[in-house]
Amino acid sequence: MNIKWESQGDGSPLLLIQGLGYARWSWQPIVPGLAARHRVVTFDNRGIGESDKPEGPYTAAQMAGDALQVLDEAGIERAHVLGASLGGMIAQELAVAAPARVDKLVLCCTTPGGPTTVPMPEVTMRLFAEAPSLAPEVALRRFVENALGEDPPVELVDELFARRVANPPDPAGWQAQAAAGMTFAGVEGEITAPTLILGGTADNVVDHRNAEVLAARIPGARVELLEGAGHLFFWEQPDESVRIINEFLE
Repeated sequence: MNIKWESQGDGSPLLLIQGLGYARWSWQPIVPGLAARHRVVTFDNRGIGESDKPEGPYTAAQMAGDALQVLDEAGIERAHVLGASLGGMIAQELAVAAPARVDKLVLCCTTPGGPTTVPMPEVTMRLFAEAPSLAPEVALRRFVENALGEDPPVELVDELFARRVANPPDPAGWQAQAAAGMTFAGVEGEITAPTLILGGTADNVVDHRNAEVLAARIPGARVELLEGAGHLFFWEQPDESVRIINEFLE
């Protein structure tokens, strides 16, 4: 399996795992601040970007194996791991499957999986139902706006929309990744890594109440919520996100 990855900075290794439909470009707002203190490794999940796009469906556990492959190829024995959304599910699987490889864990805007998960907010469910009737570019802009928090700046919406247009996901790869999120039922086993759970109080994609549900499953886990921020909080509040993450990792 060819998984495209890159590394920036020096210091303790930090692996970033992105969510559904986003390639490694989407970490841009926080990579410089994190790479000032860490060796930051970003990669394209299977099904997107420059990585292979095998036939799906995928599972979060399978994608965790890809993340482990990246660590091996990068020559990293042990790393901090940060996962966002679907990437947070993958990071949970990685922390259980290979605990010796995970130092500290940061889970962003994600869910515990299974029946205790707080369902997706109604506003996003309505958008998914409406999207097929919209022009593709209109639907895409609506999804970008929906992934941000309260009253997002037009400039930020424009930038993310342009990035999404310039980096369209592979349709089959997107569906295969989506299956990994939909079938994630929670990890089998205890997460022992020190864990920080991050989210935005205005997340329309993953209800922020999942942070507390997830924390209850992980001994000693700490929750931090960014007021007014949405699902892509690291685009909306990059400096605050970097500050919180760096302080936790150190």
